[in-house]
Amino acid sequence: MQSAQASTEEPLYSIGAVERDTGLTKDTLRVWERRYGFPTPVRDANGERVYSREQVAKLRTLKRLLDRGHRPGRIIGRSLAELVALADAAPAAAPEPVLAEAPARILALLREHRVAELREELGQSLMRQGLAGFVTETVAPLNRAVGDAWMRGQIEVFEEHLYTETMQGVLRGAIASIPQHGRPPRVLLTTLPNEQHHLGLLMAQAMFTLEGATAISLGTQTPIFDIVLAAASHRADVVALSFSSAYPTVQVADGLEELRAKLPRAVELWAGGTNAGLRRRDLTGVRICDTLEAIAPALAEWRAAAAAA
Repeated sequence: MQSAQASTEEPLYSIGAVERDTGLTKDTLRVWERRYGFPTPVRDANGERVYSREQVAKLRTLKRLLDRGHRPGRIIGRSLAELVALADAAPAAAPEPVLAEAPARILALLREHRVAELREELGQSLMRQGLAGFVTETVAPLNRAVGDAWMRGQIEVFEEHLYTETMQGVLRGAIASIPQHGRPPRVLLTTLPNEQHHLGLLMAQAMFTLEGATAISLGTQTPIFDIVLAAASHRADVVALSFSSAYPTVQVADGLEELRAKLPRAVELWAGGTNAGLRRRDLTGVRICDTLEAIAPALAEWRAAAAAA
């Protein structure tokens, strides 16, 4: 590892910030540093590791490739340009969809820092599409577009945070406007520790609420022991977790299996999101909702089983 002191001429990121922004754990960063010679952090005034913007951009791209099944030892020595080209090489059978006109316009407003117009455009899209259409047709593709632009270094971290904060406000307001009928099932929504992405959780909460379920959100980063306590306190029928692509893939199955073992058998455990770890292992006792649209039939199936019982 380099022992040079950090320069003040460029922005530098702490190891904690890199972990949050890339989804790569601190242990992974240290192991790669020893084993592959990358990343190459310098030390700040307190002797802590700090990373350059270029290294963070490369780490983001490496995370994208790891989620697609690439092995770090085979790609980590490549340049950022080579990695971006590899990440962009989508399979011919499954090309990336072209961003629709409205999401593309919203993304342009974000890049131009036109905050008031961004909020107005989101609100208008919500009114035109209704909450379900807004979530699936606008928010979902926008999340992918913003995440992709951030991974490529095309938008800054503060711009991604601005998008997230603005979209959270729109979704929370829309969810609060839905009449609450208190129908079963009672669904407890949260994420595991180190999963900080709120939007996936809010999108799922919107879909559960639209289907008349009683959705209780704990927000993000709830320890497993506290999830179990909350499920008992709220008499939850279902615990639903969201996993973004930034969450460490190798931790998904272990976290779900631990939670499944601690929850009462009568409480169902559902999981969804964009994380590839949801599909890498057969998770006994865990229902995987591959898409937001899968929530409605899952609820219908739960209600049919409850009525039969």
